[in-house]
Amino acid sequence: MDRLNLVKNGVLRLPPGFRFHPTDEELVVQYLKRKVLAYPLPASIIPEVDVCKSDPWNLPGDAEQERYFFSTKEVKYPNGNRSNRATGSGYWKATGLDKQIVSSKNNEIVGMKKTLVFYRGKPPKGLRTDWIMHEYRLINNAPQVNWVLCRIFLKRRNKKKDEEAGSIQNGPVYYDFMAKGKAISSSDSSGITEISKVDESDDHEENSSCNSFR
Repeated sequence: MDRLNLVKNGVLRLPPGFRFHPTDEELVVQYLKRKVLAYPLPASIIPEVDVCKSDPWNLPGDAEQERYFFSTKEVKYPNGNRSNRATGSGYWKATGLDKQIVSSKNNEIVGMKKTLVFYRGKPPKGLRTDWIMHEYRLINNAPQVNWVLCRIFLKRRNKKKDEEAGSIQNGPVYYDFMAKGKAISSSDSSGITEISKVDESDDHEENSSCNSFR
C-alpha cells in the first residue's frame, strides 16, 4: 500500500507549498520501475490515465502545469510493436532520437525517454501544436509489460523570437498600415500558434506536412 495518496479522481492534489519536480532517473527508478514490479510507490502522486483517450488539454489536472500519468501503450497493428497514439482531435508524433536514462549510482542504463509532439488533424497534414510529451519506458521489458510514464506540458514559446517574427502570443499584433508587411498572430487553449504574414515583395508560400507515425 502506498504511503501517501495525493491523487483524487485522477487529479494530483499537492498540499500548499509542495512541488513535484522529479528527475528523469527518479521517474524511471522510483516510480515506473516500482509500478511495473507492483512495488509500493514513494507516494500515490501519479494517476493512471490512457493519455490517447483524450486530447492533451482535456487530460486531468491543471493544463498550465506539467502533468504526469501512468499509461499503457496500445499497439497500432495486431502483429506489430508500433503504438497507436491517435486521439479524438489529432495524434502524437515522435521527434528526434530516444534519450537514454542513466543511473547516477552505477552508470547503467535504466530506461529510455521518447519526445513526442501533438498535431491536430490527420497525418500527413496535421497542424503542429506546442503540446509536448515525454514518454518514459523501462529497458528489456517483458512483452506483456506495457506500462509507460508520461510527462505532458505546454511548451512556452520564446517571446523574443516571436516578437522578431512579428507575433506575440498574448494577443493580435497590428503593424502600421504604411509598413511593408502586416502580421497577425493568434493562439488558443489547444496550444496551436498560427502566424500569417503578407509581404508585397514575396508571395511565395511554403507548405509542409508531417510524415507517418514513428
